Amino acid sequence: MKMMKIIFFSHEHGHGHVIVMLLLLVCMELGVVPPTTSTSQTATLPHYEVQAIKEIAKELNKNDWNFSDPCSNETTIDRLRISDKYSNTIICNCSISANFCHIQSISFIGQYLDGVLPPSLAKLPYLKKVILEQNYLTGPIPHEWASTKFEHLVISANNLSGPIPGFLGNITTLYDLSLESNMFSGAVPREFGKLVNMEKLYLSSNSLNGALPWTLSNLTKLQILKISSNKFTGRIPDLVKSWRQLKVLEMQASGFEGPIPSNLFVLNNLTQLRISDLNGGVSEFPNLRNMKSMERLMLRSCNIRGRIPDYLSNLTELKTLDLSFNRLEGTIPNLEDLLHLAGIYLTSNQLIGPIPYWIEMRDNRYIIDLSYNNFSKTSIPPTCRETLNLFQSFSDKKNQLLSKCLSPCSKDQYSLHINCGGKQMAIGNIKYEQDEDPGGAAKFVHSASGDWGFSSTGDFWDVSSTTKDYIANNVSILRMNTSELYTTARLSPLSLTYYARCLANGNYTVKLHFAEIVFRDYKSYSSTGKRFFDVYIQGTRVLKDFNIEKEAKGVNKEVIKIFKALVVNKILEIRFQWGGKGTTNVPKRGIYGSLVSAISMKSDFKPPDESKTKKLIVVGIVSSFFLVLMMALGILWWKGYLRGKPSREQVLKGLDLKTGILTFDQIKAATNNFDAANKIGEGGFGSVYKGVLLDGTIIAVKQLSSKSKQGNQEFVNEIGMISALQHPNLVKLHGCCAEGKHLLLVYEYMENNSLAHSLFGESKLKLDWSTRHNICLGIARGLAFLQEESPLKIVHRDIKATNILLDKDLNPKISDFGLAKLNEEENTHISTRVAGTIGYMAPEYVLWGYLTPKADVYSFGIVALELVAGIMNTKFNSFEEYVCLLDWALVSQQKGNLIGLVDPKLGSEFNKKEAIRIIEVALLCTNPSPALRPTISSVVSMLEGRTLVRALSFHPSVHGDRSRFQALSEYMDHLREPISGEPRNCFYSSSTTEIGPSSTSELVAPNES
Repeated sequence: MKMMKIIFFSHEHGHGHVIVMLLLLVCMELGVVPPTTSTSQTATLPHYEVQAIKEIAKELNKNDWNFSDPCSNETTIDRLRISDKYSNTIICNCSISANFCHIQSISFIGQYLDGVLPPSLAKLPYLKKVILEQNYLTGPIPHEWASTKFEHLVISANNLSGPIPGFLGNITTLYDLSLESNMFSGAVPREFGKLVNMEKLYLSSNSLNGALPWTLSNLTKLQILKISSNKFTGRIPDLVKSWRQLKVLEMQASGFEGPIPSNLFVLNNLTQLRISDLNGGVSEFPNLRNMKSMERLMLRSCNIRGRIPDYLSNLTELKTLDLSFNRLEGTIPNLEDLLHLAGIYLTSNQLIGPIPYWIEMRDNRYIIDLSYNNFSKTSIPPTCRETLNLFQSFSDKKNQLLSKCLSPCSKDQYSLHINCGGKQMAIGNIKYEQDEDPGGAAKFVHSASGDWGFSSTGDFWDVSSTTKDYIANNVSILRMNTSELYTTARLSPLSLTYYARCLANGNYTVKLHFAEIVFRDYKSYSSTGKRFFDVYIQGTRVLKDFNIEKEAKGVNKEVIKIFKALVVNKILEIRFQWGGKGTTNVPKRGIYGSLVSAISMKSDFKPPDESKTKKLIVVGIVSSFFLVLMMALGILWWKGYLRGKPSREQVLKGLDLKTGILTFDQIKAATNNFDAANKIGEGGFGSVYKGVLLDGTIIAVKQLSSKSKQGNQEFVNEIGMISALQHPNLVKLHGCCAEGKHLLLVYEYMENNSLAHSLFGESKLKLDWSTRHNICLGIARGLAFLQEESPLKIVHRDIKATNILLDKDLNPKISDFGLAKLNEEENTHISTRVAGTIGYMAPEYVLWGYLTPKADVYSFGIVALELVAGIMNTKFNSFEEYVCLLDWALVSQQKGNLIGLVDPKLGSEFNKKEAIRIIEVALLCTNPSPALRPTISSVVSMLEGRTLVRALSFHPSVHGDRSRFQALSEYMDHLREPISGEPRNCFYSSSTTEIGPSSTSELVAPNES
């Protein structure tokens, strides 16, 4: 008698097979199907299959397989079941041949398997279904599988890597393939076009790139396609029109660009459409009017403009509608008749008009989020409803936080500390307020005091989420000093905004506490989760694709991010937003989004002493004379007539430095008492020494002499500027020392000295073309960070070859911030005392003290020319034909011979196209008019070849006359007269004559900032 051995199991991709098994069991009871048996006496596996499963067990590192009854789900070891989907199931078909059973299905889910994908599966000729998800298998997909007849292959939520092999296209029997939540990279193979029976394809949460191959249009039977959280490029492909049987299409943060393709309308069978986080490209609302079966619609962060279409009211099966983070305008259409529509998310659009009456009348069964819009103030409700979020929803800015739900501020606050998702506690002398409200998918929460609260937006898709899902609780041992602060954390599947109100206006320090307490670090699928999210403070993004585990270097470890924030309307907002990236099914389906453990904010200024204020009022009432006298004395004190200047030590201790303060003895020991053998540079400021700290760190010590032009202010300025900056192309400051008359700066050691030393000096180092090009690009990137990307917008004022240092790999790093100035964005320019180096300063700055970031662009242009020509801009004698290198470049441009500027030492070993590009960019940067110079980010783009170099246009009347530089040249000669001797090239300092405060009184502008 033929037999089928059936073991019951469950899997999200195999519900249909479970039903089949149930029917078979019923048939057995009725006698239609012969009864099964687990004894090997009636039927056995053939010897070659027994040998194969032993090899498979070894390859999987599975040591509990019961080989005495291999078709059994009974293991030889009792395993801890770490997954709610645990399965140890083998199905053997005993009806294929008379004497043997054959393995037809293997399902090992949620086990500790940490081997590799078994090549020996190919030795089971009747195997159709393989499910190995939620394990810790590593390595690539074995090529032996090319010969299999798999129909159902699920290997998601593992640690697999490498490209997806094209030979999978040979398994034409496949109809269900799941590779999601791994580390696969590269492009989707063209060979997938041969999988014409494919119905379900899951590729989400990998690092796949490139475009989808056109051959996928052959997959006309496709019903489910999920490709979220990848790095695909280009627009969403038009081949979607070929998948007319598609029911589920998911592409969140796939990497594709907008706009949304117009041919989506042909997918009339869709029940779920999820597109989010498209890069670039404005989209119109797609035509979905014929998708009558649509149940869940997400078009989030797709840059959609225009109105919400009225035809949505005809999609009667719609249950969830998410159109958040777009540019939708107008009023909300009437969707009153969509009674199944339980979730509406229209967050962060430009919707106007009154809030519809039908929304106000919905009860708490309906979740509606309308936060961050511009509805009319007449719609502001008198109370806050539990499941209707109207945070920041109104055009009336006075009611931006739903002030009708909050009591007026009684007094100014100066600090706030929140234990996100947890109870009240004290850490040292800091009291963290409780934050135990469960939150929800559309909820505006305010604390008991009313001084703070949060707005929670978003539902966890693919699961039936509850309010318990919005707070994470740690279940393992935490070993950080403040572990109690990290036992809970608040989760958000979309957007979470914490707000503090009633704050005194001014500058605040914000600390965000994070710890990854959901993922694990042992060898299981729970350690394969990936979490990414963005953080905004006061509307400005301060963290992008933030990965807690990576930043903290592991799970259950704290990481604290510190930021500065300005409060101007007594409100401070911190928003956490999930952008669709990372895994969504580890350790179980529906686990993703932002995660924050605690928030702390404190003013950078001292709160006023209320008792003293009252006393001053009394004194003022009693005697105005003494008040006036005190004010006069205060003015004199402020002017400095009644007090001495603070010491350098006092100033440094008052700075919020991101670096250390070293003692003089430490530096003295590091440099071997400033041994002359360790001296690596010298200039007008003093000397530079090489040293080694006790921990082995090699340092460069800049020692300012008493004769240095870099005074107390410049010294403090340089420390304050560079300590707040971190970038690969900026020199790193380790620390400083100001004891008595000793002024020392401690930098990272640069093995290859300065660019000037290598380019113009007697260095044996030869800079080839590739190195020069990389140096040029690195300088531009460093300046782009200073001017546009850094929290502090800075004008360096002294960009030149001696201030560009080279590390061991010849990477450039901008140094010497002694003359740097903060650039306030609201100001068009800074009027300031002129200081810098002759030959590198922009004309408008030299002549009128007009300083903008374009001054550094000009200096960069000069350095770029020096890199190409190998000649210092100012090293031209009076009897030579040209005034300076820039003069020569301009004449060469007029003559059409830019290539003649290239350093002869390079010979023919250089890229002519790159050389011409750098020269043309340099000439754009040195345009006499700052308005016509490009921004530094444009310079980077042109040097990288991403954008074309603008056409050069110099009028002969300006640049063709030999007297064009005469006035400026004579003026510079006049400035040089009092200075005797040629300054030496030096490290970490200027090497040419400076126009500084001590020598340029005639150049001082009316105001110095």
